[in-house]
Amino acid sequence: MEAAQQQEDTIRVGALEIHPAQGLALAGGTALSLSVREFGLLVALARSGGGIVRREDLYRLVWGGTLREGDRSIDVYVHKLRVKLEGALPDTRFIHTHVGFGYRFAPEASRAFHIRGDEA
Repeated sequence: MEAAQQQEDTIRVGALEIHPAQGLALAGGTALSLSVREFGLLVALARSGGGIVRREDLYRLVWGGTLREGDRSIDVYVHKLRVKLEGALPDTRFIHTHVGFGYRFAPEASRAFHIRGDEA
């Protein structure tokens, strides 16, 4: 199954529609307010086809340089992007952390962390 479907420079992943040439990302038809770095990360992750992307590769693609040891820029911006995506589409989680490997981008249903006692 292909995670991202690309047509005429449009990337569709679940309820997300990304237009890289226009710098536009729509979540369920509503435009997301993203910084340049957040949008770059979104595009790089969405183009990965659901595969894991190493932090070093994301830094090279979005920042255009080599990730220095101890630099947490990627993690900070991935967190910001994750918060915005989950705020816009709360029932879907897009960014998945693979500790020691990198990040994977694929729409998956969110699971509630807290379940009320009467729902068991």
